[in-house]
Amino acid sequence: MQTKLLTVDPVKDSDIVHGLASKTRIDILYLLRKNGPQNVNEIAEKMGLPQSTVAINIKTLEKVGLVETQTMKAKKGNQKICSAAYGEIYIRFDDDKTSSDDDRVVVSMPIGLFTEFDVGAPCGMCSVERIIGVLDVPNVFLDPQRMQATLLWFTRGYVEYKFPNNAKVTGRQPKRLEITAEVSSETPETNAEWPSDISIWINGFNVGIWTSPGDFGDRRGLYSPGWWKLAGSQYGQLKTWVIDEKGTWIDGLRISDQTIHTLGIMDHHSIRFRIGIDDNAKNPGGLNIFGREFGDHDQDITMTLCF
Repeated sequence: MQTKLLTVDPVKDSDIVHGLASKTRIDILYLLRKNGPQNVNEIAEKMGLPQSTVAINIKTLEKVGLVETQTMKAKKGNQKICSAAYGEIYIRFDDDKTSSDDDRVVVSMPIGLFTEFDVGAPCGMCSVERIIGVLDVPNVFLDPQRMQATLLWFTRGYVEYKFPNNAKVTGRQPKRLEITAEVSSETPETNAEWPSDISIWINGFNVGIWTSPGDFGDRRGLYSPGWWKLAGSQYGQLKTWVIDEKGTWIDGLRISDQTIHTLGIMDHHSIRFRIGIDDNAKNPGGLNIFGREFGDHDQDITMTLCF
């Protein structure tokens, strides 16, 4: 799952347009994007609708590819876990061809391949098989085994990654940059109501803050390994920061004035991406970063350049 953006041709993709032509289905998609994967019963309860109504609309959304489902074991039998397939959907009415692979370069970065860090305890890392090093010792982030990390967490500070600057390689100024990661707050034993102001920086520029609502451990993450304690952070929310020619956006809301032109993309051979908790954060509630084979989304941190 490398990107969560869909461009729709209203003529060729009329079935998708039909899938969106219902307030109930739109509300379901909003709910899944906000709260993450849920089963039909949970959706019905939160929306105040009959389970049968939700099931019919989920079937419609699944048929057109707007919702993905996964069957998992429950206390009694199996349950269908539903998740939104896309975070952004664009309907194009012009005659231009929709973006091709040549107009978009996606790089997936394993979460353990950070090039710089400054973190505070409680902190730690684990792979899909075991805890890496010892817990709550910041220097463990120097351990070479960090390359295998699929979950990392810290209370304060940041980790920074260097992505290859494919814009510099191709000599094309990008129109848009997207960063997607599954993240949550961090607190001992988890707490769904533990806000944390998560900041990201591109090439040293703070491009905006997203406030995570909490640290989630009410259920096991869809991909979290069985050995990982249920009381530990299990999953986060998949968020996409978008920096374009008009500003920086998340969930359709403009969060800063930084644009693709203010980041000096063409001035560097790499693109530095830093994520963490600013020293002056109003809600310094820590950070979990979920990678491939951990959490609700089987993906690492992805950077997308659009031309």
